[in-house]
Amino acid sequence: MIKKNKLILDSLKNGLIASCQPVPDGPMDKSSIILAIAQASVLGGAIGLRIENHKNIKLVKKNLNVPVIGIIKRKLKNYPIVITPYLSDVKAIAKAGADIIAFDATNRNRPESVKNIINEIKKFSKISMADCASINDVNNALKSGVDIIGTTLSGYTKNKIPKYPDLKLLRQSINLNIPVIAEGRFNTPLLAKKAINLGAHSVVVGTALNRVELITKNFIKKINE
Repeated sequence: MIKKNKLILDSLKNGLIASCQPVPDGPMDKSSIILAIAQASVLGGAIGLRIENHKNIKLVKKNLNVPVIGIIKRKLKNYPIVITPYLSDVKAIAKAGADIIAFDATNRNRPESVKNIINEIKKFSKISMADCASINDVNNALKSGVDIIGTTLSGYTKNKIPKYPDLKLLRQSINLNIPVIAEGRFNTPLLAKKAINLGAHSVVVGTALNRVELITKNFIKKINE
């Protein structure tokens, strides 16, 4: 890994990465609001950001000097893959200035292989992050030369989403001696701290911080129980 990328990863050690992705097509899904959420997250102590869409990435990188995990989400007709499915997406994210490029690394029908996506990321001298759902996904990504692992998609490739994060996958991945970013339902300070204590390189928190509609719904649901 080149020195610049190693320094970026070192700067994220034991910290919180805020995922600034509002509900798609919701009232907060505007570039100016996403930038404001990102700025507020950094003021609160976030040491990195996860941002969707190359235009939003470019705007955030222009205004904030913190590492950014960049993704592009797509709803594809013939594939279940949503996160950064195409080589052209990798190029757009890289050109927008993201430091880390995350992609769906699950073992499902896909337009581009995991290895091809990783190789494309390396062409731009960016850090590759495999968003995984299982230890098999993790092992395949490692064989393909990925730089870091995310537990991002555990529980999201099945019909019913679990309530709690997948600590088993987190432990299994950490044991493989690669930087692992804990992501996926680490939605309380205690769970985020637990991830770090288990050895996660850093932890991503999104919905619990920034999706106001869903945060509000959780309160209403609890009140009406």
